[in-house]
Amino acid sequence: MKKHGYIYLLSFILLVALAGCGQTTKEKKTTTAWDKIKNKGTLVVATSGTLYPASYHEDKANNLTGYDVEVVKEVAKRLHLKAQFKEMGFDGILPSLQSGMVDIGANDIEVMKEREKSFDFSEPYKFSFGSMLVRKKDQSGIHSLTDLKGKKAAGAATSIYSQIAKQYGAQIVTYGNASNDVYLRDVALGRTDVILNDYYLQSIAVKMMPQFNLEINPHLFYMQSSSALVTKKGNIELMSKINSALDEMKKDGTLSKLSKEFFVGLDVTKKPNVKFVNVNVK
Repeated sequence: MKKHGYIYLLSFILLVALAGCGQTTKEKKTTTAWDKIKNKGTLVVATSGTLYPASYHEDKANNLTGYDVEVVKEVAKRLHLKAQFKEMGFDGILPSLQSGMVDIGANDIEVMKEREKSFDFSEPYKFSFGSMLVRKKDQSGIHSLTDLKGKKAAGAATSIYSQIAKQYGAQIVTYGNASNDVYLRDVALGRTDVILNDYYLQSIAVKMMPQFNLEINPHLFYMQSSSALVTKKGNIELMSKINSALDEMKKDGTLSKLSKEFFVGLDVTKKPNVKFVNVNVK
């Protein structure tokens, strides 16, 4: 009986030990991206630093600011985190999320079905639509979408705007992490013909840099869009926290206030009401 009792006791101890091991393994598997960020106390953010007024450097102090930048800072603050920004070209933002180099991307990034296959997007904090920036004297010879054929369109290689321009026959001229004035100067000098991009971003650029004598084509508005914060696919808890913070900011007026500060009194948190031409995006 003593021998049997000893065997039973030994078996019980082994079962408890195995159960403990299983629990430890399970705990390791359930560590989320949010857990890691919370433990570090830092939210690492990819942005360009060259896209006015979404993400840019102030002239005097050279501090990084902009609508998207300040939205992220406020989100981080409400999550009791510090926002750490890594500046890079637009085409490098999504790959940096995939590689784990950064936690989120914030750079007027549009929500697209193709991107949603690999990334998660927050609730939108900006609504807009596409426009075409052209030379004022002749609208760069572009009066319809079909007129894009053979024209040189400046833009980032992976943006939806470059995809549209290419689809209608334009030659895409890509840049590194260039600032707005470089893009505008090239159109003015005839090195390129048109810039397809977000209406609000382009309208402000025209106002800020009148020396280039450019305008937004008033008859070619297209593709309603929304911009959001983006994370790697599957970071459910992190995205839930981000959305909660954005929801609070919308309700208490913070988003609207930031919009009017950076978009010259305009509230980009509301959907626009304008007439659009049809664009088929493949």
